[in-house]
Amino acid sequence: MRGEFASGSLLPSEAELSSEYSVSRNTLRRALTELEEERLIAVLPGRGRVVAEPNGPRGGAQSAEPSYRLIAADLRAKIESGELVPGDALPSEAELTERYGVSRGTTRQAFLELQAAGLIDAVQGKGRFVRSVSDEDV
Repeated sequence: MRGEFASGSLLPSEAELSSEYSVSRNTLRRALTELEEERLIAVLPGRGRVVAEPNGPRGGAQSAEPSYRLIAADLRAKIESGELVPGDALPSEAELTERYGVSRGTTRQAFLELQAAGLIDAVQGKGRFVRSVSDEDV
């Protein structure tokens, strides 16, 4: 199986893997748990298990920082560098969930951190936008 799956690719189901390697489901689950603990694979709710990116937030070197803080830091850096300017729409929850391999709740938590810092505003039904600096804020 070495090298058979590229980073980000979806692994076959437990039933398929059990059959292919002639092991019980319990044995397979223990092996998958080991791979997950070593951050070689990640579980994406509603999608299944995927091969982790070597240097992504779910793979490679482990970070003590929670995922939502990493996402918030990435977005904050884009805002502070001018890559995202006031009025620009931020990526959607679905886009960030896919990009970082996290749950929607984790993505929402990142947005809440940026809102609390006064960097973004949420507009019901429209999305989240980089906040404009008004005279009141200066």
